[in-house]
Formats: sequence, structure tokens, C-alpha cells
Amino acid sequence: MAAKILVGTASWSDPGFVEFWYPKKMRPTDRLGWYAQHFNMVEVNSTFYSVPDPMLVRRWCDATPPTFVFNVKLHQLLSYHSTSAKLLPPALQKKLRLEKNAKVALTKETSAEMLNAFTPSLEVLRRAEKLGILLLQLSPAFSPRKHDLADLKGILELVRDYRIAIELRNRNWAEGDQLQKTLDFMRKQNTIFVNVDAPAEKHFTIMPSDLDAITNKEGAYLRLHGRDPRAYITGKTVAARFNYNYSDAEIEEIAARSERLAAKAKEVHVIFNNNARDYAPHAALRMRKVLGQLVSLPPQTAELF
Repeated sequence: MAAKILVGTASWSDPGFVEFWYPKKMRPTDRLGWYAQHFNMVEVNSTFYSVPDPMLVRRWCDATPPTFVFNVKLHQLLSYHSTSAKLLPPALQKKLRLEKNAKVALTKETSAEMLNAFTPSLEVLRRAEKLGILLLQLSPAFSPRKHDLADLKGILELVRDYRIAIELRNRNWAEGDQLQKTLDFMRKQNTIFVNVDAPAEKHFTIMPSDLDAITNKEGAYLRLHGRDPRAYITGKTVAARFNYNYSDAEIEEIAARSERLAAKAKEVHVIFNNNARDYAPHAALRMRKVLGQLVSLPPQTAELF
């Protein structure tokens, strides 16, 4: 059962990882290879802000073992976040005749152009057999009051050749009668509902953690955001929002939850997004040990010299 569970972190190059987890004096170009000695999967978050060059993605593939998997977060433009034109590839800015400080509207044209810009990099991963799941992480502003899930059909049609997971960030999609409608939509679209571990707070931006939904038997997705409600709601940065160090008891609980998901899906992707300091990689390593994927934990700190 544990073999079906892939465990990793959201990004491999967070500043906290660099300062506290990687060996001192390690070259930036060596970090991914070192990460891949500890994990068999990573969620690429830099793609939320920019489109990676295919040659760079090729180097990612070369730096990792044959069975390593990259999940890719789709660009923020596609997930109803306010997006400045400067975050689009320069060629796309020029094609759409956009000023760098202009806000980009999500339209059929802009979504298609953005996904076309991503395709070469995604195909590098796919040809290397290292492409996992695409993550569409929606803005909390994408709510049942202002939107319909059918609004996502255009984007989902554009990525129909890939596995895609959807993370909703507005709790109203999972409350009352709306929950069944949400899950029915996900199943009909053959997408993967992203389950979360989050603070036990009924804030509209916090999805419930007691929901373990399987909407595509090919895969399940679990993202771990920490359990500090004050940090989650008031944090001004990603590191501040997800500043949480999971206890060993909580790791045991999450491992059991992952195994329950694995009993219903062919593969489970578990992503630690508690990315303050080096909390995420250490939590993920403890998780792998509990699952029997590691005999012992690597040293807490490491030095090259």
C-alpha cells in the first residue's frame, strides 16, 4: 500500500530550505539532485508565477532518477488570481499587446495562450515519463456566489490530455448541499479533488480537513498547510501563513489518512506545504518513515565541508 503513496514538498528551493535544510555551501544547481535522494516527487510551485524554459526543465529531468515525478502548479492567471501582465512570458505580453503593469483578464484567448506557452515544458516532462499531476489552485475569490464550477470547463478542456487536480480555496464549495454538487462536477470532469490538512477553523478561505474525497480513482491528492489558524488567516507571506511544524503524532495521523486514500485510488500524492524554515522536508521525511518507505531518517543537518 505504501508504494502507492508519493510524498514530497511544495517546491524544493524555498528560502527556508536553502538556509536550514540543504548542506551548507551546496551549489544551487545541486539542490534538486540532493532533494531527489530523499523524495520521489515534488510539486513545482514556481510555475504559478512564470513559465519555465524547456531547457531548464530538461535539466530538472537530468538531475533526478528515472522514477522521479514532478507535479506542476498551473499559472495564477488560470486560477482566477489577479495577474499582472509582467508575470506572463514576454512573447505573450507582446502578442496580446499588454503593458507590463496592466492586469490580465482571464478569457478564452488568454487561457489558451498561457497553456500553449506551458506546453513545451510539460511535454519535456511527459517525454521523460516524469510528469505527475497538474495542480489548479483556485483563488478564494472563486466562490459559489460569484462563479459556477462550469466556468472551469474551458480550462479543463484545454488540459484534457493531462491529469489535473483542483484545489478550491473557498469553503463554501464544500458546505451543505453545495458539497455534493462540487464532487459530482469533479467526477464528471474526471478531475482530482484536492483534500487538505488545514486549521480547524470555519473561515471562508479554509477548506475542511475532515473531507477525504476521491473523484478520480486514478489518483488522490492531499496538501498539508499546517494547523495554525491565526497564521493561516493573518499571515502576509506564504511562509507566515503556513508556519507550522507537525508533531510526530500528527504525522502518524496523516500517514493513516493517506493509507485510507490509497485504499480507494491507484496513487496518492501527499504534499507538505508548511513551508516555513525547513518544517516541510523534515515532516515529509518523518511521514515516509512512518509509511515504511525509509528505514531511518537522514541526519537533521548536513555539511559539505
